[in-house]
Amino acid sequence: MTTSTRAGRYVRQPEAYSAFIPASLPPDPSIEMDAEMIALLSDADRALGRLDGSIQTLPDPGLFVFMYVRKEAVLSSQIEGTQSSLNDVLEAEAAISDPERPRDVDEVLNYVEAMNYGLARLDELPISTRLLREIHEHLLRGVRGAKLTPGELRTSQNWIGPGGATLNEATYVPPPPHELGAALADLERFLHADGPIPALVKIGLAHAQFETIHPFLDGNGRIGRLLITFLLCEKGTLMTPVLYISHYFKSHRDEYYRLLQNIRDTGDWESWIKFFLKGMAEVSREATDTARRIVALRENHRSLIVNNFGRVAGNALVVLERLYTRPYISVNDIATLTNVSYQAASNLMDKFVASGLLMEITGQARNRRFRYTPYVDIFAGE
Repeated sequence: MTTSTRAGRYVRQPEAYSAFIPASLPPDPSIEMDAEMIALLSDADRALGRLDGSIQTLPDPGLFVFMYVRKEAVLSSQIEGTQSSLNDVLEAEAAISDPERPRDVDEVLNYVEAMNYGLARLDELPISTRLLREIHEHLLRGVRGAKLTPGELRTSQNWIGPGGATLNEATYVPPPPHELGAALADLERFLHADGPIPALVKIGLAHAQFETIHPFLDGNGRIGRLLITFLLCEKGTLMTPVLYISHYFKSHRDEYYRLLQNIRDTGDWESWIKFFLKGMAEVSREATDTARRIVALRENHRSLIVNNFGRVAGNALVVLERLYTRPYISVNDIATLTNVSYQAASNLMDKFVASGLLMEITGQARNRRFRYTPYVDIFAGE
């Protein structure tokens, strides 16, 4: 096993605790690309390539991003303890009132906004400390953690440990505030340096290093997982964000945290990278299967509409396409979308319900909302 200083070192602070100061990336000695690592990298690259290819052959790749982004937001937020489900998020976005809905749904909605903001910002700004601070501000705006300086690097010491643990009892103590500037600058240089490190290995290294630096008072886990998506898109490994890596991290949460800590304690980058590559391959295959199911669903439902909706089939197809970016809909929405009267829209809605495409979910006589349940279930059931 490599020495413990390979990833950094614990330094005693004047306040009598030890904080971890990370070494610059790439690791020294460099990552050992043994036969297992090479096989895992090849598998992950192939799986990501198939996913990207399956999405890019669609008539409108952007059509399918909506739900993938929300699924990742739900899963990443759940790792941090939120209770909101995908349906909670979709209903909140559709302005459906529900007193039973978890109060933390706004945190997930902020994650969606932060991801969309970051992806759009990549057109103007490379991944950098500045961009991560902007994304962090969007993530914590107006929610739990909003008092913990959104968008600002921390100026006090934080630590990770069981509830109620003191600084001296912490499982892990990140670098003190005065070390953050240098650590983040090193990470930024690594991200944009040319070199022989494979893209997925580099992304895995970057995620672990960000979590080790832990530069914010709150939201570090979510920002670190967003960083994976942004790097995949920035490096052209994935053209659209249709991957939810948090599904894998949530399913293997204990191992995820153990391997990250093991890097700091023993310098074992290899076990983490192998875990990361396995996860990338697994979630890429899942996402490819999801894309195929969506395409099959869309074609089946287009055929159903063409064969059964008669002269209103044209308007019904317009509504169907809208449902892939907003799977909750009202009669007024249909009237606006198709430029028909309320009564005509209501009649069209009745056809959707009778065909099993839409389900009324409010139980109200007025202001009813309908869900494209067959589509939502593809994601909600995972």
